[in-house]
Amino acid sequence: MKSLRSVLIVVLVGVVFLAACVGEAKELPKVEPDVVYGHKDGLAMTMDVLRPDGEANGAAILFMVSGGWFSRWAPPEQTKALFRPYLEKGYTVIAVRHGSSPRYTIPEAVADVRRAVRFVRKNSDRLGVDANRLGAMGMSAGGHLALMLGTTGDDGRRGAADELSRTSSRVAAVVALVPPTDLRVAVWEAPESLPAYRRFPALELAMDKAKEYSPVIHVTPDDAPSLVLAGGKDDLVPPKHGRWIEEAFKREGVAHKLVVYPEANHNLGGNRATQTEVVRETLDWFDRYLLEKGK
Repeated sequence: MKSLRSVLIVVLVGVVFLAACVGEAKELPKVEPDVVYGHKDGLAMTMDVLRPDGEANGAAILFMVSGGWFSRWAPPEQTKALFRPYLEKGYTVIAVRHGSSPRYTIPEAVADVRRAVRFVRKNSDRLGVDANRLGAMGMSAGGHLALMLGTTGDDGRRGAADELSRTSSRVAAVVALVPPTDLRVAVWEAPESLPAYRRFPALELAMDKAKEYSPVIHVTPDDAPSLVLAGGKDDLVPPKHGRWIEEAFKREGVAHKLVVYPEANHNLGGNRATQTEVVRETLDWFDRYLLEKGK
């Protein structure tokens, strides 16, 4: 009898330990750095997954880490501080890095971020997000990439050898801050009148490629609802880029909003009030299209 009791105790302890382990496995880390979503030239392409400290609302914001189509690494704890307003609202923020200029081109950067969306959707359960409530966001070149996702998302390619390529790259909403929307201007404008953004190596594009990778060219009725924020005094990406894509969205009946801050420059950081307004507009947009319409 004593031996049987000992065996039962061991079994019960094992069951309790196993239950504890299962419970721990379900607890997702608040910061999951360097999640690999693909490889190219022997290099890993990575993203940081930043989860809210409180209850998650299930929606995810994929932020395109890109300036001049150059993608920088930063400590995820530092990145998390930048996205605190979104994390506090329950959003999971995923910082997506792509292959950087000048080694990699704009077409390659677009392919990278499309793959990132496919990866998140394919692995949504593991990442703790809803595959149908993915938003894209970025600033400057990152805004361009976010709009490319919103205007060229697909349902995946049947029969593709790569499993991820068979997964949709569509997003449910876009927020683009000061985005270039028509890259052809970097090709056709006379050298003496070229804006400052022409200096970026990534923009050394043939005209056919500049057209192919201009969001304004690809606007169709099934595009993601898009919010575009522009600075009235932006000399790098003038607000006309926002007006161009606004016209295209209107023509195709795509839900959209353009906000131009008259006194703001390219970083939209003219004053604290503008920064607060940018966050409010962004949250309102994602709340509307990722939370309210995602239910």
